[in-house]
Amino acid sequence: MKSLVFLSAAALLLTSCNSTPPTVEPIPGSITYGGQPRTKLTKAPVGSRLHNSFRVVNGVAYETYVIEPDRSLKLIRREIRSDFYDTN
Repeated sequence: MKSLVFLSAAALLLTSCNSTPPTVEPIPGSITYGGQPRTKLTKAPVGSRLHNSFRVVNGVAYETYVIEPDRSLKLIRREIRSDFYDTN
């Protein structure tokens, strides 16, 4: 019985390790919203990161992109910070 519980727990842990993280979808204001940009970043090394920030309804969105081997941009992270205390 103990071995069955142990094997069940081990199987559950191993299956959770194989899941892929959710992808970040572009929103209006993102560089890749509506598709990839027309110009390719030919001088930037593959794997380089670039940042984009823009205003959204409830604050400011900060995004991080990585340059893929085919020179396309992949959105890997977005953080939206509230501007509740902003006095502007």
